[in-house]
Amino acid sequence: MFDFVRNNTRILQLILLILILPSFVIFGVQGYESFLSGDETVAKVGSQKVTQTEMDNAHRRMVEQARARNPQLDVSKLDSPEVKRQALDSLVDDYTLIAAVNEQRIRTADSRILRLFATSPDFAPLRNPDGTLNTQLLEAQGMTSAQLTERIRQQLTMMQVTAGVVGTGMAPETVNKLAVDSLFQVRDVQWMAFDAKNYVAQLNPTEEQLRKYFAQPSVSDAFLQPERADIEYLVLDLDALKARATVSEEELRRSYQDNLGKYARPEERRASHILIKADGSASADVRNAAKAKAEALLAQVRKSPASFGELARKNSEDEGSAANGGDLDFFARGAMVKPFEDATFALKKGEVSGLVESDFGYHIIQLTDVRGGDTLTFEQVRPDIEADARKQLAQRMYAEAAEKFTNAVYEQSDSLKGVADELKLPLQSAQNVLAKPTTDQGVILGNQRLLQALFDPTNRSKGRNTDAIEVAANKLVSARIVKYHAPSKPAFEAVQADVKARWVAAESVKAAKADAQAKMVAWQKDPALSQLPASVQMSRRLMFSQPSQVLDAALRASEKKLPAWQVVDLGPQGAAIVKVNKVLPATMSADERAETRQQLTGYLAQAEGAAYMAALKRELKVVYTPKAPSKASEAEKTAGK
Repeated sequence: MFDFVRNNTRILQLILLILILPSFVIFGVQGYESFLSGDETVAKVGSQKVTQTEMDNAHRRMVEQARARNPQLDVSKLDSPEVKRQALDSLVDDYTLIAAVNEQRIRTADSRILRLFATSPDFAPLRNPDGTLNTQLLEAQGMTSAQLTERIRQQLTMMQVTAGVVGTGMAPETVNKLAVDSLFQVRDVQWMAFDAKNYVAQLNPTEEQLRKYFAQPSVSDAFLQPERADIEYLVLDLDALKARATVSEEELRRSYQDNLGKYARPEERRASHILIKADGSASADVRNAAKAKAEALLAQVRKSPASFGELARKNSEDEGSAANGGDLDFFARGAMVKPFEDATFALKKGEVSGLVESDFGYHIIQLTDVRGGDTLTFEQVRPDIEADARKQLAQRMYAEAAEKFTNAVYEQSDSLKGVADELKLPLQSAQNVLAKPTTDQGVILGNQRLLQALFDPTNRSKGRNTDAIEVAANKLVSARIVKYHAPSKPAFEAVQADVKARWVAAESVKAAKADAQAKMVAWQKDPALSQLPASVQMSRRLMFSQPSQVLDAALRASEKKLPAWQVVDLGPQGAAIVKVNKVLPATMSADERAETRQQLTGYLAQAEGAAYMAALKRELKVVYTPKAPSKASEAEKTAGK
């Protein structure tokens, strides 16, 4: 298995990403199982339930990661059933792999994980120069070494489930030839577009035609007003409570004194080093040779201290720091092996050590900076103390208010005003809230669980409050319908202009297609009448700015009978005549052929991996419940473009 991992750097880079970003499923799930036992189930993987809360958390984390990658991203566009389904699918995939791991009893030994960690360059960011674990970086991610080991084990073990399938994909020569022809073949083509807009002027429908057109279910349904409601709602939000939370100056100063040790800054030193490796178990000759090389470098450093960085780049055998001129950044006591630490903390800023011997070899150390060793003043940390105190107070306030909120919206089920007054919350309202979530309804009013409760037949008909529903972390919402609007079909007169525009658009496309068909027949009979422009060469490799339907039609046309004529549907844009005159053979270099084969092998491996996952899901009887968000249909995908 580890041979596979070592030969797949891209996968290991993915593992490193997983080490930094918390996993959706793998860690902590069992601990929450009892807490979530009453939660709605959105999917099942064998006997394992995937809950609404897990899906919401996975979706929230997906949005946070997208925002981190692109701060300018409009995250409201990610609050859709399709994106939530992606988050759910990711959870289901993880649970499927976990079930397969348990079924196949696959486990990765600690010794193998440690060996991989110590030898793979992909884990260099997590290693200190002496090869030990960078605990400071790990703690910054809120992890312990045991958690890191378990996370690597989980990911590698899960990868092993599909590695045997994904690693065996190979494109047969027949498939490779078809792909080469598809990609590199060039065709000599003439084509001409018939734009639907050019036929609009000749269309002038009567009212009778429009009424008849509007009476068609496929047309009238497009104008159907969906189920919606005017509502009022309350939001209990931790962030809002923070604004109310006030802490006295006396409490802040007392907190500072009680936690004085927290504000003591341990002395940290920043150093650069040049390492000449000589393992502690190496022979005397090897260590003497390394020492001689290090002494020669030390002489150069003493002669020109300013050249330390350049000498480190060229000569240091520490792969992790050499490229940065030997810079190790700041570190505190306990982070390095003792000989290295003692030498570093004995130097003054700017000084260079003599040779320092450790189990890793010989070091030359230059101290570049010193910080810490003092205690931050109250004034320096006051904003942080206040923010932390207000946060803790707000959390206590939220816990108390959440219980009151949950009970009150249930007990006073026919109104939210009393709850709003009691908890001093603003009573908010919204009009025309749709029963099905949309991206423009936002995180609160677009929450699927809230909308399901809001439009529940009993709540809807009696105007009852919904239960308190958590739509995001530390954010509870209850809502009620003030005025309900059932699905309705508007009168023809109200939408006559829109009906006409729709009719004209449809008929202009028909006219364009009919004209294209008639001209193609005429030009086939008498080529002298043809108005087709000069031919162009088309290939999937060549840049082609015209409609993709034209390119696809030209390259799919049969070679058996040329020239090959056809009318191509351009959708709402109209139609086009495409004439393929001749086919030029595919020409490609040996490098291009090899690259194509490699790409095909990769695609085939992905397909086999997906097929294997699908087989695992069938075996485990994976099911999605009606509560699960649906995938976008092809029509919806097209409409969204």
